[in-house]
Amino acid sequence: MDSVLISTPDNPVPENRTEGYFETHDGWKLRYAVFRSDASVAKGTVVILQGRNEYIEKYFETIRDLTAKDFWVAIFDLRGQGGSPRLIKKRQHGHVRRFSDYERDLDTFLEKVVLPDTRLPFYLLGHSTGGLIALSAAPYLATRIERMVLSAPFIGLIGQAASASTIRRLAATACSLGLGSLPLSRKLRELPFQDNPLTSDEVRFERNIAMMREHPELMLGPPTARWVHESFKAIDKVLMPSHLFSITIPTIVIAPTRDGVVPYIAQERLSRYFRAAQLVPINGARHEIFQERDAYRAAALAAFHAFIPGSDAEAAEEVEGFGV
Repeated sequence: MDSVLISTPDNPVPENRTEGYFETHDGWKLRYAVFRSDASVAKGTVVILQGRNEYIEKYFETIRDLTAKDFWVAIFDLRGQGGSPRLIKKRQHGHVRRFSDYERDLDTFLEKVVLPDTRLPFYLLGHSTGGLIALSAAPYLATRIERMVLSAPFIGLIGQAASASTIRRLAATACSLGLGSLPLSRKLRELPFQDNPLTSDEVRFERNIAMMREHPELMLGPPTARWVHESFKAIDKVLMPSHLFSITIPTIVIAPTRDGVVPYIAQERLSRYFRAAQLVPINGARHEIFQERDAYRAAALAAFHAFIPGSDAEAAEEVEGFGV
């Protein structure tokens, strides 16, 4: 059977895996993979929820980090991106009909893949949009997920040509006019390394750019008005004190202080009202902490291992000086 994952010389596919597609509640077949550690007894399974315009291959390095520490990893491409089917004819437009579809896909993935085919206990690692999905679904995940680690969760927006309030208003207006499948901008600009808000690591940045150029079928352009509108509605929901109070899963929020996509102050404010959560700032890091320079990645991974039961007890010592 041919692999559904893409391997490149500078980003090979980790071994000891299962890959394929699982079917959603509404008939889409989403690409997934499960990576197993070599340990005879696993410490549990980390379920990774990606950010917008991400894909399984982007996490190969982090998957190796986790399996080397005796965890299994389960990951899938969100509907409409990566190796999963596009939802509208213009396949480069990042689209979702309802944000709750992401949550239902997570529930299906847990039911069909994670519960029967991986190892307990289950932990969730959500980045950016994946963090927003986790926050939105969290009140219903308490019986399945032991702990959550959220990396720069998408709860605000900066670094755009227009203000977040203007973008929100334009998206809502477009949707009300039946234009939800149209993007709010014509194309997604490819920024040079020195101007990018995602990472200060040039090698990892260029690795991701090379994947984008060699395999454009994995990539997306700008999000549609519907995607933006649904995401802002989800942000409003998860930031309500009543919603945050209903989350009982112990959580850490890994917050890069130089995040150029999600404002750090919003992540800090979230932790004040989220009683089950603790803020872990990574001083100097940009938005994609697991694509960052080694020092920042090490700090984030050390915070993860210090927080997850059964992981490295000494990991907390490694993050001194990074705000943890």
